[in-house]
Parts: sequence; C-alpha cells; structure tokens
Amino acid sequence: MSRTADDVAGLTGWNADWAGLRVAVLGLGMTGFSVADTLAELGAELVVLADRADGEIADLLDVIGVRLAVAELETELEAFAPELVVVSPGFAPSHPLVAWSTGAGVPVWGDVELAWRLRDRSGRVAEWIAITGTNGKTTTTQLTTAMLVAGGKRAIACGNVGVPVLDAVRDPIGFDALVVELSSFQLHYLQSMSAWSSVCLNVADDHLDWHGSAAAYRVAKGSVYERTRVACVYNLEDDTTRELVEEAEVVEGCRAIGFGRGLPGPSDVGLVDEIVVDRAFLADRWRSATEITTVHELETVGLGSPHMIANVLAASALARSFDVSPADIRAALRAFRMDHHRTETILDRDGIRWVNDSKATNPHAAQAALESFDSVVWVVGGLLKGVDVTELVSANRARLRAVVLIGADRSALREAFLRHAPSLPVFEVDTADTKEVMPTVVRLAVAVAQPGDTVLLAPAAASMDQFTDYADRGNRFADAVREADTARDAGGEGTNDHEPPATPGEG
Repeated sequence: MSRTADDVAGLTGWNADWAGLRVAVLGLGMTGFSVADTLAELGAELVVLADRADGEIADLLDVIGVRLAVAELETELEAFAPELVVVSPGFAPSHPLVAWSTGAGVPVWGDVELAWRLRDRSGRVAEWIAITGTNGKTTTTQLTTAMLVAGGKRAIACGNVGVPVLDAVRDPIGFDALVVELSSFQLHYLQSMSAWSSVCLNVADDHLDWHGSAAAYRVAKGSVYERTRVACVYNLEDDTTRELVEEAEVVEGCRAIGFGRGLPGPSDVGLVDEIVVDRAFLADRWRSATEITTVHELETVGLGSPHMIANVLAASALARSFDVSPADIRAALRAFRMDHHRTETILDRDGIRWVNDSKATNPHAAQAALESFDSVVWVVGGLLKGVDVTELVSANRARLRAVVLIGADRSALREAFLRHAPSLPVFEVDTADTKEVMPTVVRLAVAVAQPGDTVLLAPAAASMDQFTDYADRGNRFADAVREADTARDAGGEGTNDHEPPATPGEG
C-alpha cells in the first residue's frame, strides 16, 4: 500500500515502519551513500540517482542491494514513483529532480532531517549542538567539539565537517553530543530538528545562485534556531543574527546568548581587558563574570585574529550551555591546532609571509582573512556564485600591494578593481593548464611582494572551475610556494627574486 505524505511525516524513530518505503536518494557522495546504507538497513526500497558514481561506492551499493541509476534520471524517478526523496546538499531546489518531486507532492528531506528522525538508533541518544554561518563554521564546530571532549563528554563533529550525521547517529556506543556543522543547503531541507543549542555566526551574501535570492539564503540560515531548547547563540556584531533569533520559534525557556569582542552584558560572552569572560552561564551574571582565557593565550595557538576570537567566543558559549567548565574550555584551547587551509602560514622568509586561506570561499571569509594583515599581495578569484565583490574590493584597497586574479569569474573582479583601485597593480592568470595556475601565481607574487607583505590566498570564491575543491586549491598553492623556495635555495628562481613582473593583466 502506498504511503501518503502524512504517513511519511509520521516516520520518527529507528523503530518506526520504514520497511518497504520507496525512497529515491539523489547523489552518491559520502552523504548519499550514508543515506542509502541507513535506509537499506531499515528495509526501505531504494534507488540512487546520480550523474556519476565512484566505482568503489557503486560496488558498495551493489553489496547492500541498492539499485543505482546514472542515466535518464527524470524518467527513472518518475517510473520509481518514490514516497520520499532524500537529497544530497548539492541539489538546489531548482534542480529538475527536486522540482519534479515537490511538484508531485513527494516529501523532500536532506540527510540531516533523516538523521534527526533516527537519532534514537542507540540507547544513548545524543543532544545536538547546531552551528551555521557564512564564515567560521568549521573552526567553531571543531572548537566546540574539543571543549566538550575536554569536559569529559563523548562528542563528535559531524554534518558538513567530519563524518555524515547518519554515520554518527548509527555509532553503536552513542554520544553525549553531536556537534553538527550545517550549511545553508542542509538547513534548507531541514524541518524538525530541535537542537540543545544553536548558533548562526554571521550572515553575508553567499550561494545566491543556489538559493535564488539573499532573502532565501537568510531564511535558510535562520532556521538553525527553530525549536532550539536551551540557548540560541548570536553575534552581537551582526544584527542579522540577532534578528534571526528574535524571529525564531523556540522552545519555552530557551535563552538568547550574545557573543562579541566588546564588553559583555549579562547573558553575553565577550572581552574585558583582553580577557575572554562568560557573563551568561553563572548565577550572579548581573554583577560578575568568569574568566575563560586571554587573548594572549589565543595568539600563541593561532586563534588571536579578530575572526578567530569571535569563533572562540561562540564555541565557548555553546560549550558553557552544555555545562563544560571554564577550566576545561581553557585546556581545550591551549591544545587546539588550526585546520589546514584556514589562515595557514606556508612560508615566512625574508620578511614575506605566504598564507593559505583557500577555505575563504566567499567575500565574508575573505574579508576576515584580509583584516588579519596590513600589507597584502592578494590572490583572489574562482566561481563567485552570484555574489557581488564590489564592497570587498573597495573596503580593502588601502591594504593591498597588488592583486593576482585566478579562476573563471575574473571579469567581475577586474571591473571592481578598475573602479575602486585603478592604480593598483592587477595581474591575471589566464591558462587552460590547471597545473600551471599556482606556479604562475607564485611567480607573479614573488616579483611584487616586499618585506613586510603577506601573499594571501583568500579567493572569495568557490574552487571547482580549476580545482577539485578548496583543499586541492590550497595544497597546490602551498606546493608551488615550497617548490619556488626550494628552487631559490638551489640557485634558480625563488621566493625573493624581486624583478618587475610582466605588464598587469598578463601571466
């Protein structure tokens, strides 16, 4: 007997009647496979639809008895007549398969929605701490997880970082807390999560091509606060996040907790004389504060830049909401090490610093990186995702020594620099050979960088036009920097050969 949309909406819990449910899974990356593997274990009838499939993952589907379709996907979907569609995050609402499903009245979930409904898989049902934002999600997720672990909690980072949420839910031992990084894509398809605590770190235009508008992107980000039970953490320096908390329907008794780099009020976490303090999670918060750490200590572990301090404040608020002590938070921060591709110093030689922030895939993240340095040779460009870069260029022209443009969407950047920094040297890397992009970048940067400068890869754009992902882009930049430095030591061209480059625009 076919299941109605109401029947599907009622499927909550591992022991619900999932057997025989016809489910179409869209996409076959890590997320798509985790969905298929989970639903196969529950006895659902499945088909996976994907434009392409890694051979090893396709073989695993065969092992678990799940059919894969890689051609005529719309025909396959209609013929299968699914009762539920579960999408991987890359599938926009406008994608033909998603549009067909919603038009046919078929419920469309993401993997996070499915995981929330199946969170009772083990006897130890974890609380969820949900984290989103245009910039800083991964670092804050990792920081929060480290703080919880230091406090004796069994916690794991999952979602848009680490392991898929469904894999964490199916852990046989279970967790005290899942620290779930959520992209705007995942939030768009999320309907019923009721997190312990949640945060939207900041909101700036991003992924407008996927969402269709800035308003739709904002709505997706704000949904992280819906049904939160203990603490909605928001950014005192970003009015949009406060507005999103005010607009959210939360569980009665949930508190709004602000974080910011200024003096904290009651129910805030902030800075007092370069000391990180909590005025939110203590009994006498009206008249006192609890010290967590100092800015100096954060600087010693690479967390001292303004945007990293903001991430620390947000993570501290989330951890405190879960009853982690200030002493345990401080211990976690002392042991913390930054992830690759986030303001990662590759080389510091002859007064010139080479920094990889390939994870800066939008203007907001690039702005945070640029603010960390006084004089910059900026490597920027890629896929801009429909975002306007004019404000980013205008705001940073005074700190720029020169610019090296890469990627497919160079024209918008070129025009922005012509309007707002017409005297700035701007060089373009125009090569069809992706292996030559970063060596060319380094050669151009070597020729213009001076002692005291930072050569900063902060692209403000996605990477898939020329690279596999942001990590591939960052790794190729780092490799090119090191290779040039090695060549310099060997007596060839290197990272301190300061001869004028070709005419701006060539390369």
